[in-house]
Amino acid sequence: MRSLRTAEPLPPEVVDGVRERLARTGATLTPEVVAAALREEGRPVGDATVLAVHEALRHDVLGAGPLEPLLRLPGVTDVLVNGPDAVYLDRGNGLERTGTRFPDDAAVRRLAQRLAGSVGRRLDDATPYVDLRLPDGTRLHAVLAPLSRPGSVISLRVPRRTVFTLEELVERGTVTVEGADLLGRLVRSRLAFLVSGGTGTGKTTLLSALLSLVDPAHRLVIVEDASELRPDHPHVVGLEARPPNVEGAGEVPMRVLVRQALRMRPDRLVVGEVRGAEVTDMLQAMNTGHEGGCGTLHANSAADVPARIEALAMAAGMSQPAVHSQLASAVDAVVHLGRGGDGSRRVAEVGVLVRSPSGLVRVEPALGFGPGGSVLRHPAAELLARRLDGQRAGQGERAEPARPGAAP
Repeated sequence: MRSLRTAEPLPPEVVDGVRERLARTGATLTPEVVAAALREEGRPVGDATVLAVHEALRHDVLGAGPLEPLLRLPGVTDVLVNGPDAVYLDRGNGLERTGTRFPDDAAVRRLAQRLAGSVGRRLDDATPYVDLRLPDGTRLHAVLAPLSRPGSVISLRVPRRTVFTLEELVERGTVTVEGADLLGRLVRSRLAFLVSGGTGTGKTTLLSALLSLVDPAHRLVIVEDASELRPDHPHVVGLEARPPNVEGAGEVPMRVLVRQALRMRPDRLVVGEVRGAEVTDMLQAMNTGHEGGCGTLHANSAADVPARIEALAMAAGMSQPAVHSQLASAVDAVVHLGRGGDGSRRVAEVGVLVRSPSGLVRVEPALGFGPGGSVLRHPAAELLARRLDGQRAGQGERAEPARPGAAP
């Protein structure tokens, strides 16, 4: 974990004193007004001090405050605040501790409340947590102390301004050349698939790249809890869930949007993140002629995907036999991402879903991708190859040993 050094913060009493005077007078924030306030406080009024206080106060009322410079760094995907004294960022190679600090927890709290208030959301002792998307697309999650320690915490997920192509992901080591070829065939074959992995493994990044490969003549309808998928495709319609307002009204959940999407003539239905009751509607949609559907799912491994789907669907009222019956005929493959020991993200495995004689679905590993571009072929590689060629035998199909050297 590396350290990123920044300038030392100003003494908090200097900035707080000027802030209070400006609040009392209602004056507009300018360097001249700051200089006058510093004089009244009996503080030095050198140009460097005036500009530093002005910049600190400007950050306090505009943008993401002291986090703004971090959010603008090239390649940043996440900025994390763990109380006033610990700010981290992730540029794709694991967390780096920065030199950015807040004067105290009250400053972290003010920033979180201002960001939440910018989109009309409430964040206070009565509602001490929030999860939302800011106007620029940044995802904000915040929890106020004392629910969190060592202080109020802020998590900012930064959307990529341009979409990675599959070739760029190969260059970054996210996927091997052979893996990229396989994933391209997966999209072109219109097989239904899920991209699984833990938090921050790059599921959305990979899915955006894959959706960019979809035939330009096809209509993509994307349903998300928070809009993050930005495929480079000419025909994309996005639907974003809406949380309830401060009065508890106006909520539009994912499940409703999945149903609406089915009435919008999608060639490809995409559920950005499957994590609730919408899984039942997604499975039913994929079983009613909507080929090539896909989505992302949190799971520890590809093998855990059926259990994760089962848990979500049964919580929504679907029986276990119904879940596995729908899953067996709806989803063809799972692409699983993981993090390496160095924090890098990569496609670790591709598996196929098969139904056992008991009726339960399991994921059979087809190909595994190791560091340095190594590829491990499993017996289900032959089954995946047949599916890519359009030879899906149905629910009762079983994995067969792969021929030596065979590849999908």
